[in-house]
Amino acid sequence: MARKRIGVGVISLGWMGRLHTRSYKALREKYPELEVDIDLVVCCDLIEENRRVAVENLGFSKAVEDYHEVLNDPEVDIVSICAPNFLHHEIAMATIAAGKPFWIEKPMGISAAQSKDIAEGAARAGLITSVGFNYRHTPAIELGRKLIAEGKLGTITNARVWLIADYASGPEGPLTWRYSKEKAGAGVILDLLGHGEDLVQYLLKDRISAVTAQTGTFITERPIPLKAGIGHTGWEVSEKKGPVGNEDYVSVIGRFESGALLTMESSRVSVGPRAEYIVEIYGTDGSIRWNFEDLNHLQICLGRQNGFQQGYTNAMAGPDFPDFMRFQPGAGTSMGFDDMKVVEAAQFIQGILEQRQIGPSAADGWSAAEVDAAVEASAGDGKWHEVTPVTEHTTFDK
Repeated sequence: MARKRIGVGVISLGWMGRLHTRSYKALREKYPELEVDIDLVVCCDLIEENRRVAVENLGFSKAVEDYHEVLNDPEVDIVSICAPNFLHHEIAMATIAAGKPFWIEKPMGISAAQSKDIAEGAARAGLITSVGFNYRHTPAIELGRKLIAEGKLGTITNARVWLIADYASGPEGPLTWRYSKEKAGAGVILDLLGHGEDLVQYLLKDRISAVTAQTGTFITERPIPLKAGIGHTGWEVSEKKGPVGNEDYVSVIGRFESGALLTMESSRVSVGPRAEYIVEIYGTDGSIRWNFEDLNHLQICLGRQNGFQQGYTNAMAGPDFPDFMRFQPGAGTSMGFDDMKVVEAAQFIQGILEQRQIGPSAADGWSAAEVDAAVEASAGDGKWHEVTPVTEHTTFDK
């Protein structure tokens, strides 16, 4: 069978743009059965140094400043959208108009309305999409989802989810677009909590139906940046400060359509946990617990009558976990964050080759955005808010 060529355009070469690029390049080794040759056609970035890196270090044929050049290039078959949040809607809608499948980082926009536009537009155009919900693709999470689907935990009663990080814990950190309501949207709600919302809905194949929430901003001003960095590092700042416009912290109580109960919490300013992203699922016959800081383990308790052995078994990822053997030879040799993005890239490419939605879709991104919107509304008025259901088909409930 002849190998298929897929031409890639990447828009914005920050941390995520570089990670998308590495993920595409890894497919030939990690997923040889796809029989696809990835051609890095063009990268778009406003920063000259990033354009130089794209060509000289990462292997792109060319680099440009205007993303329209990416969309209009006949050699580009698919697009990665890795720009800041406030540009997602504009670029995604232009990509849809160009008729090109896309892999977009979450959140898809700065509001549920923007995410709805993108999801509905992609559906009308019949485009395969992918959204950067990479924690789904951890082998331990996939095993946990299988155990839940098989009924090993009994009837699900409740879930606890928290994503607690310290990347913004220093008040001397730069006032980047992430701290602007206009450019980032609802702060830690969109940045971290959205991952937790998708992760728990994916595990349970159940939709969050209602929430009540509270938020707080604990670092109210930050220094104005003088020089851009990559991701959260490499920035230079001035002595002048500006106001932070969105939330540092959020706590949520919620419920699922099934009637199961939910608690969620996220912070970007913790001092202690570095990236403690934990999900716990409880049922009448057992529970599971996963922590991103120890992502190669799944804690599993099955049954209620195990005597002195009652409690968690700490299951280490190995050859019997989904996708593990593509990356490591055996248990004890750990997978990492970047590997989850390779799985995500593989699902995106496989979906394009087979013309069916496999990985997290724009509808999934819209679903998380509607939960975000309900959380934000509740934090504003202190009331319970129903989550507006999405009308496009999601992949987390398959």
